[in-house]
Amino acid sequence: MLKCLECLKNFDGKKTGVFAAGVLFGTAGIKILSSKDAKKVYTSCTAAALRAKECVLDVAGRIQENAEDIYAGARQINEDRAAGEEEYLDEEDVRAE
Repeated sequence: MLKCLECLKNFDGKKTGVFAAGVLFGTAGIKILSSKDAKKVYTSCTAAALRAKECVLDVAGRIQENAEDIYAGARQINEDRAAGEEEYLDEEDVRAE
């Protein structure tokens, strides 16, 4: 009997209460998170995320197309410029002779 009383002296009601509250809230949380209403919210959020993904991919595709057009235009400008310099140098060689 004495050992049992010593056990009760070591009993910490605050820690046990916190543990019990955690178990209670955990159980309630699981029920709330698995409810039909919660599943509707998850579905709506997932649908919104998928729409946002499509929008981002569309914009990224347009940006990539514009970048490719700019790159092609820049290469053409450099090729035209290089051809023009060659023609200019050829004309100078003809004049020098």
